Amino acid sequence: MRLDRTASLPAASFLQLMWLASPALPVGGFSYSEGLESAIENAGISSESAVGDWLLDQLHITQARGDMALIAKATGAWRRADWVHVRELNDWVLHTRETSELRLQAEQMGRSMADWLRNQHQGNEEVMPAVRHLAALPPTYPVAFALAASATQASVREVLLAYAFGWAENMVQAALKSMQLGQSAGQRILARLADAIPAAADHAIGLMDSERQAFSPMLAILSAQHEVQYSRLFRS
Repeated sequence: MRLDRTASLPAASFLQLMWLASPALPVGGFSYSEGLESAIENAGISSESAVGDWLLDQLHITQARGDMALIAKATGAWRRADWVHVRELNDWVLHTRETSELRLQAEQMGRSMADWLRNQHQGNEEVMPAVRHLAALPPTYPVAFALAASATQASVREVLLAYAFGWAENMVQAALKSMQLGQSAGQRILARLADAIPAAADHAIGLMDSERQAFSPMLAILSAQHEVQYSRLFRS
């Protein structure tokens, strides 16, 4: 089979996306379970299949319809230097986080990403004006991630694939730390998520600003329960 090399992403941009998707990126994503720890404690999520089903629901219901759709818009806004739209998108994140935990996560990871970007782009006056604008918002993680990715030559779809896979890796690791699942089970769950991510990205790209939503009442309940959970490993 002959591959179309003309459409391939340049190596520097490809590596940058891999970097942004890595759990080793120092933004603190490993310290959050986004309600999964509470679901294991309170909602009977107790098996490999149940964890996989729950994370797939999260991918399609909260990520594709919410943060991924927002990142798609924010990436374009950063590339156009449309500061007004960037602020509107950032405000949307702040206003739609349904619990204090989820809002604190968005804010902490946003600040950490802004710090990382400032360190990476010191002296680069093509990028630093946007980084300074981000830091002054104050930043949220989806908007900060979009800025980091917008500096590459990646398409919006490629940006969303990287973001979603990084999210999936963090969530699978949270599951492995929260319950008795082995590495092989974790890899099977990750494979299920990886198969579903392209369709989730396509759905997110197709949403207008007016169609974006953050309505997940059971997640909000679980997150609120997690805030007072007696024993916990994660910050959300």
